[in-house]
Amino acid sequence: MPPGYRLSFDDIDAAAAHAFLTTAYWCEGIPLPTVQRAIAHSLCIALHADTQGQVGFARVVTDRTTFAYLCDVYVLPAHRGQGLADGMIQALLAHPDLQGLRRFMLFTRDAHALYAHHGFQPLATPDRGMEVVRPGMYLTATPPDHA
Repeated sequence: MPPGYRLSFDDIDAAAAHAFLTTAYWCEGIPLPTVQRAIAHSLCIALHADTQGQVGFARVVTDRTTFAYLCDVYVLPAHRGQGLADGMIQALLAHPDLQGLRRFMLFTRDAHALYAHHGFQPLATPDRGMEVVRPGMYLTATPPDHA
């Protein structure tokens, strides 16, 4: 990690994550309570800049035994190009709770080289995968109350 930055699995700023994620192509308009609940039920890592607070984030949805799904990875634009996302992914993949998993997945439309560097590759059998997608759901629906 370059000087002036630190990673934390404990010091997660949900409001900072929300500020980026609500504008991200994959979850545009996501409400803060939804981000807070997702963080509470996931293994998360935050990237902090000494003078600016949280400037990056990534989240893993996992049973901590057989499967993990990497998502919500970002580094704010002003901090990109320094290997910071690489450092977050490296730290997540080394986390004790994520060892011995049979499958670790992600879906993204960009940064494929970053993920390939860590062993991710295109699905060998994409015809086996299925999904339910609700595009724009955060822009058109009121999320359920999960309090």
